[in-house]
Amino acid sequence: MAQNVTVALEDDLDGGPADETVRFGLEGAEYEIDLCGKNARAFRGQLAPFIAHARKTGRGLARRAARTAAARQRSGQIRAWAQDHGIAVSDRGRIPASVLEQYQAAAKR
Repeated sequence: MAQNVTVALEDDLDGGPADETVRFGLEGAEYEIDLCGKNARAFRGQLAPFIAHARKTGRGLARRAARTAAARQRSGQIRAWAQDHGIAVSDRGRIPASVLEQYQAAAKR
C-alpha cells in the first residue's frame, strides 16, 4: 500500500499558506519561521540595514581543529603500547586519561 503525505506550511505571522522556512540566529540561538513570500521579503527588508553593517561569522558553535597526522600516529602508538601491556583500550575514540598517564610514566623510564 502506498501513502501520499502532504506537508502544508502555515505562515507563523498571519496563519495563511507559507512559501518558505526562514532560518536565522540571534545571540547564540538559532530560529526558524515559516513565512509567505510577502512576509519573508518584509522580514529580510527589516534586517537588511543591520546585516549591511554586521560581520559574518562561522556557522554554529566553534569547531574543534582537525586532528593532525602526528596526533593520529601518537594515538596509534599509545593504543599499541596499551595492548602490549594488557591494558584494555578501544580502537577508536578518546584514550582514557589513566591509560595516557601510564604511557607517559612508562615513557619517562
